[in-house]
Amino acid sequence: MIYLKLIWAYLKIGLFGFGGGYAMLSLIERIIVGSGWISEQMFTDIVAISQMTPGPIGINSATYIGYVAPGVSNPIFANPIYGILGSLLCTLVVVVPSYIL
Repeated sequence: MIYLKLIWAYLKIGLFGFGGGYAMLSLIERIIVGSGWISEQMFTDIVAISQMTPGPIGINSATYIGYVAPGVSNPIFANPIYGILGSLLCTLVVVVPSYIL
């Protein structure tokens, strides 16, 4: 299921993304774009949008990717409810390792 894959991906990003949000971007790109959940152009747009919005870029990008990835991976999950669930999961999972440490 896409949610378990997103949780695993963002757990790795949260654990090994030392140096803040900008340092996480290359890891996010390798894991998320490499998995085919979003395109390279979409990733570039996410980085630009995340820089304009208030808050850390790593968390903002996790929220957006969590919203978009379920609908891209399977058209059944194109409903906004599934996107909101993905956003919440990705945002929480990327923050949990830092919170625990």
